[in-house]
Amino acid sequence: MSVGFNVKNDYAVANVRPNGRIRAVALAVACATALLLALSCLPGTAQALSTSTFTARPNGDAGSQVLGGTETRLTWEGQAADDESVKQLSFTLPEGTAYALDNNRLTLLTGPDHMTRQKVSARFTAEGSTITAHLDGGVVPGAYYRVELYGVVFPAAGGSMQVQGAYALEDGRQGSLEGMAPLAITSVSPVDQLAKGLEQQDWVKAWNSNKFLRLFLNPPLLVSSFPVVLNGFFLALGIVAVAFPLAIPVGLAFALMRMSRFRVLRGIATTYVNVVRGTPMFLQIYIAFFGLPLAGFEIPSFPLGVVVLGMNSGAYLCEIFRGGIQSISKGQFEAARSLGMNAAQTMVHVVIPQTVRRVLPTMTSEFILLYKDTSLLAAVGVMEVVMYAKTIVASTGSITPYIVAAFFYLVLTLPLAKLVGLLERKLAQNDTGTSAKSKKGKAAQAVFHP
Repeated sequence: MSVGFNVKNDYAVANVRPNGRIRAVALAVACATALLLALSCLPGTAQALSTSTFTARPNGDAGSQVLGGTETRLTWEGQAADDESVKQLSFTLPEGTAYALDNNRLTLLTGPDHMTRQKVSARFTAEGSTITAHLDGGVVPGAYYRVELYGVVFPAAGGSMQVQGAYALEDGRQGSLEGMAPLAITSVSPVDQLAKGLEQQDWVKAWNSNKFLRLFLNPPLLVSSFPVVLNGFFLALGIVAVAFPLAIPVGLAFALMRMSRFRVLRGIATTYVNVVRGTPMFLQIYIAFFGLPLAGFEIPSFPLGVVVLGMNSGAYLCEIFRGGIQSISKGQFEAARSLGMNAAQTMVHVVIPQTVRRVLPTMTSEFILLYKDTSLLAAVGVMEVVMYAKTIVASTGSITPYIVAAFFYLVLTLPLAKLVGLLERKLAQNDTGTSAKSKKGKAAQAVFHP
C-alpha cells in the first residue's frame, strides 16, 4: 500500500514540475516585455552628436592668451548624425563665471567646407550657470551647428576651466557633448582688471580719441604699467642704497689723497678724479659691461652696476669732501694741536665731523643725481625703471609708461630736493649764529614799539 502511494506521488510531482517551470518562464517573459515597453516610453540616450571645435576668443596682448576677469567669446561647433534633429543645446560654465544673453547666436554651417552660414531661429535662456539654446524647429537632421556665447567672463584667478555641454533631440533623446577640452585661462591681477574696466568707460574712450592724450596719458595703460615699473623702482633704489654708501668712503679717501704731502698719492687721486669726471658715465657703463666680459671677467649685472655707479659718484664726492675740509678754518687745526692731538686725531675727531655737516646738502644733491643716473643702466639691459617702461612702450607703442617712470623719479627726487633746501637754510643759520638774529629782532621791535 505504501508502494502504491509513493508511485502516485511521484507521478503527481512529475506532472506538476513541468507546469511550474512553464509558468515561471512565461512570467519572466511577461515582465521583460513590460519593462521593454516602459523603457520605450522614456527618452533615449543619443550618442552621435559630437564636438568638432570648442574655443575661446583670445583677449590678451599676446598670441592666443585668454585672460580671466576679461570678456571673451566661446564658440562651439558640432556635427549631428543623419537621423538627429537637435532641439536644445546647453552649456554649463564653471562656477564664478559671468555671462550675457544679449548677443548669443546659433547658426548652421552648410556646404562642403561648412563655410556657408544659415540663420536659425533660436532662443537663449539661463538657469544658474547653464545657458540653453532652444531651437524652434525646422532644422534638418544631420546639421552642423555653431553656437557663439558672448560676454563670458571667467574668474580672474584663471586656471583650467571645464565647460560641460548637453543636448536634446526632437524625438526626446538626450546626451552630453563629448570632446570639449578644458580651456586654459590666464590669471589677471586686480590692477589689470581695473585697466580692462577703464577701457570700457565712455570718458576713457573720449579721452583716448585725442591722439596726444592717448600717446602720453592713456588711463588704462597708466594703471597697468604702474606695478610693472614699480619693480624697476625697487631695483633702482637697491642699486643706489648700496652704491652711495660705497662711494662715501671712496670719495673721502681720494679727498685725503689729493691733500696729501706725497706727490704719488696726489697724482693717483687727481688722475682718478679727472678721468671719471671728464668722461660720460654712459661710456663708463659700456666699458664695464662690455669690456670686462671680453677680458674674461663675468660679473652679474647688479653688482657691476653698483660698482660703476659707486666709483663714479666717489669721484664727485672726493671734490665735495675736499672743498668741505678746506673750508674749515686753520684755527680748528691749531686748537686741536694745542690739545695734544696729532694730525690723524685732528682729522677724525675735529675736521671730518664739521666737514660732513657742511657738505650734507651737497651730498644729498649727489644722491639725487646718482639715483637719476641709474636710468643709464637700461642701455645695458639692467631691469630698472626705464628698462621696464621701455619694454611696455615697445609692446604698446604708447609713451605713457615713460610718464609712469618719470613719476617714480619725482616721488623720490622732489622730497630730497626739499630736504636739501632745509639743510642749506639750517646750515646758514648755524654759520651766522642766533645772536645776530636776536639783535635784529630787538632792533625791529624798537622801531615798531618806541
